[in-house]
Amino acid sequence: MDYSFRSLTRFSISIIVLAILLSSFSFTSTEAYKTLDPNANITIKWDIMSWTPDGYVAVVTMYNFQRYRKIPAPGWTLGWTWAKKEIIWSMMGSQTTEQGDCSKFKGAIPHCCMKTPTVVDLLPGTPYNQQIANCCKGGVVKSWDVSAFQVAVGIAGTTNRTVKLPNNFTLLAPGPGYTCGPAIIGKPTKFITPDGRRVTQAMSEYIYIIFTNFGSENSHLMTCCVTPLFILRRHSRIKS
Repeated sequence: MDYSFRSLTRFSISIIVLAILLSSFSFTSTEAYKTLDPNANITIKWDIMSWTPDGYVAVVTMYNFQRYRKIPAPGWTLGWTWAKKEIIWSMMGSQTTEQGDCSKFKGAIPHCCMKTPTVVDLLPGTPYNQQIANCCKGGVVKSWDVSAFQVAVGIAGTTNRTVKLPNNFTLLAPGPGYTCGPAIIGKPTKFITPDGRRVTQAMSEYIYIIFTNFGSENSHLMTCCVTPLFILRRHSRIKS
């Protein structure tokens, strides 16, 4: 009996020591990420590419600037709040999780009429006529990789003076948590055509929305909101 008790005690102590070591390793691993990659972030851009009779077409691009972490399955979920009464006529490379109430439309029916749409990436194998470059990975974004989709916005401004871009962006992704960084006004994005012979430029300056990681590898899904200030300028020239 005494031998069994001592064996059990030794076993319990061993388990406790092992748990402490694992806990210390986890903490060290998290701190190591911060030390090795202090500027890690996920950056989201909203580029207005063209104007339409009642709105515009934009390309939304997500950059995973994390050297040692990817956004794993089930992937990212992106949301925002419209500034006015905008709707989404169509999307390529992604879809909203709900359509909302579009009953007031009698002809063409919008893709989404919600004030706060929630968008997810399309899955691999999506038909080519529904894709754009860097889409359709099921929301998975590898380290230093890109995810993108196109959205046609209606009942919106049709000039830089009248358009109001969405705010209160939210990012939901598995893995470490995310916190808000500042919104940064940047230069208009340039896009290279598939044949590589022409460079086009966004109609407005894009906005960076930065989500910085924090916490441990075992953090639950986290949400981050930010309300940026948008400054838009028209650029008539296309530089090669």
